[in-house]
Amino acid sequence: MSIQKGDFILVDLTCKVKESGETVETTLEKTAKESGLHREGAIYEPTFVIVGEGWVPAGLDENLINMEVGNPGTIELPPEKGYGTRDPSKMRLVPLRRFRTEGITPLPGMNIQLEGKPATVRAVGAGRVQLDYNHPLSGKTLIYDVTIEKILQSFEEKIKAILHRTITGVEAEKFSTKMHEKSLTVEIPEESFFLEGLQVLKQKVAADVMKFFPDVEKVSFIETIKRKEPAAAEKPSETKAVEESQKPM
Repeated sequence: MSIQKGDFILVDLTCKVKESGETVETTLEKTAKESGLHREGAIYEPTFVIVGEGWVPAGLDENLINMEVGNPGTIELPPEKGYGTRDPSKMRLVPLRRFRTEGITPLPGMNIQLEGKPATVRAVGAGRVQLDYNHPLSGKTLIYDVTIEKILQSFEEKIKAILHRTITGVEAEKFSTKMHEKSLTVEIPEESFFLEGLQVLKQKVAADVMKFFPDVEKVSFIETIKRKEPAAAEKPSETKAVEESQKPM
């Protein structure tokens, strides 16, 4: 089955920089280990994409259309179809004292957030820090190895994919969903209750659901805290045996 714009798909991909051969992104754990990208605790699984929504670089998004499920493909993206060409105007010199007041010791190659924007430290010296606000892969030709693993068909699996993409770190199957007339109810698993920014994430989920499913007019979230079962009490016979063993001879 070939992919069409608007399809909800699960896709495995590995991205390399053509100029250096460096692997910079992968959904495959084996590849991550082989390329030195592996992180303990990271989840390696096919990534969820709605084709044509710009969730991946433009050139990749375009080339997903008409690919066949299960058939691997290789896609080469020039910079303008990937993360753009490098823009010299996005280079900044920032006083070193600005970092010291925030308790940051900038080092070349370090990725930081300054004023809510991601940047890469290019150089440090003479009381100033050179920051690069270009995307780290801008100006690079990218090679993507891609395999479409699945087209999501049912309403439930599409909703769970949206939830899993937004509320990360929680398995899709742990969310419970129910649709009644034009109202969607989502039960949030307990392990996600203390995620940072959960309220904002729920708003994002609701916005995406109503964008892609116009028939849904209301999204409700349920957070249920269940009584914890107390630890099993020590059996009387075991307690008596311990007491007897502790008596002086």
